[in-house]
Amino acid sequence: MADKPLLLVDDLVLYFRTTQGVVRAVDHVSFSLDYNKAVVVVGESGCGKSSLTKAILRLLPRNVDTYSGKVFLEGKDIMTYSEEEFRLKVRWIGMSMVPQAAMNSLNPVIRVGEQVAEPALIHMGVTKTEAFNLVRKMFQHVGVPEVFIDRYPFELSGGMRQRVAIAMALITSPSLIILDEPTSALDVLTQANIFNVLKRIKKELGTSFILITHDIATSSEIADEAAVMYAGQIVELNDARAFFNEPLHPYSRKLMASVPHLRTEKEPEFITGQPPSLVDLPAGCRFRDRCPRKFERCIQDPPVIVKDGRMVRCWLYD
Repeated sequence: MADKPLLLVDDLVLYFRTTQGVVRAVDHVSFSLDYNKAVVVVGESGCGKSSLTKAILRLLPRNVDTYSGKVFLEGKDIMTYSEEEFRLKVRWIGMSMVPQAAMNSLNPVIRVGEQVAEPALIHMGVTKTEAFNLVRKMFQHVGVPEVFIDRYPFELSGGMRQRVAIAMALITSPSLIILDEPTSALDVLTQANIFNVLKRIKKELGTSFILITHDIATSSEIADEAAVMYAGQIVELNDARAFFNEPLHPYSRKLMASVPHLRTEKEPEFITGQPPSLVDLPAGCRFRDRCPRKFERCIQDPPVIVKDGRMVRCWLYD
C-alpha cells in the first residue's frame, strides 16, 4: 500500500464532439493521490473539473470523441476493464461519487433510507436487513438522525440531503470518493458542517477524496494537495500548504487574490478577460492572453516545469 498511490492518472484525455467542433475538456491530465489523502481541484467554470471526474469514473455521454490514457486504482489499470467489469469491480466498490445538487441526485418519491441502501444491495450482495444496518451506521458517521431513514428527500434540508448523498457514497466503503461541488447552494454554516463531516470521515475511515470546488477558502481545511485546472489542463499541482501560502502559477495567484480576507482591508482582485474556447485552444500557454507577466516564449511553446517537486505550467520557473 505504501509503495504505490491509491490513484494514478496518467495522460488522461476526454474530448467531446459538438456542432462547433471537438471540445478538449480533459487534455492530457496526470496526477496521483495517496491513501487517506484529499486533493482539491479548483478553477473557473468550464475548465474541465467535472469532465475530469466523469473520465475517472467512466460516466461518459454519447458524444465522446476521444477517451484515452491510464487510470490505476490500487495498482490495477482500470482503463483495461470492460464496462461490465468496471461496474462490478470499480464503480461504487473502489470509488464512488457525490454529484452536484444533492436534491437532483435523490429520487423524490423513494425514501432516503432505501436510496442509501441500494448500492449495498446491488454491489455487496447483502440482505435488506444488513443493508439498512449499514445505512444506520453511515448516517451516524455523517450526522443524520436515524429517524430520517423513512423520510423523503423533500422533507430534508439542503445540508441533510447533502449528508445523505455522502452516506450513499460511503456505504460500500470505497477507498476513494469524488465530490463535485458538495457545498454549492448551501449557506456558510452548513458548508462548514459538511466539511467537518468530511474531515471526520477522512480521519475515522481513512477515505481519500477528490474535491471539485470553487470554494478555495473552505476547501483548504481538508486538502492535502491542490490542483488548479485551466482550459482542460492542470496548470499547477502542489502540496496544499505550499499552494495556499505561495501559489506559483499566475492564474493560481489570481485565484487566491480573488478570495476575500476577514482580517485585512485588502480588496479582492479579479481576472480580466475570458478563458479560451476548448474548441479552439491557443498554442503555447493557454493563460497567456490574460496573464500580466506573459512574454514571447509563452506564445510559442506549451510549458511544463517541475520546481522543487511542484508541477507548474509556466515559463517563469524554467
